[in-house]
Formats: sequence, C-alpha cells, structure tokens
Amino acid sequence: MDKETYKAKAKKSIDDIFNKIDELEAKKHKAQESAKQKYNEKIEDLKARKQELQEKYDELTNATEERWEIAKTKFSESADYFNKGFAELGNIFK
Repeated sequence: MDKETYKAKAKKSIDDIFNKIDELEAKKHKAQESAKQKYNEKIEDLKARKQELQEKYDELTNATEERWEIAKTKFSESADYFNKGFAELGNIFK
C-alpha cells in the first residue's frame, strides 16, 4: 500500500475510532449497574488516549521517508489499542 492510500486509511480509522467513542459514551447508561464502573473507566481511558492517537496520526502524515515505517507502526499500535478497548467494552454488554 502506498503512503497516500495508507494515510487515507489511517484518517478513516481515526474518524471511526473517535465516532465509536462518542457512540459508546452515549450508550453507557445501558450498562448493567454492576458493570457501569468498569465501563466508565474504560471509556475514560479511551477518551484520554484520543490525543495520543491524534499525535501519532500527525506524525504519520508529516513523516519523512526515513521515518515513515516507524510512524506507520506507532499509529497502527495505537489504533490497535482502541480496537482492543472496544472489544472489552463489547464484552461488558454480554
């Protein structure tokens, strides 16, 4: 995948992640009482890491040829953290 395609995919990913956090925030009242604290903690953790993900995206879009692979890896790792967090939140509703 070329750089521009990857950047576009990363931008879509970051937009999707931010939208998903907003959706989950809106659904927190649906969590069972026993799970609300854990749910709220996870949501707050993800919200706190939004800035980090945005910074990784900015690094990616401004990366020189020499730093491209490093920036790409850092962004992917940060995005993966969110996907794992979303899976954990999904398990709370099961």
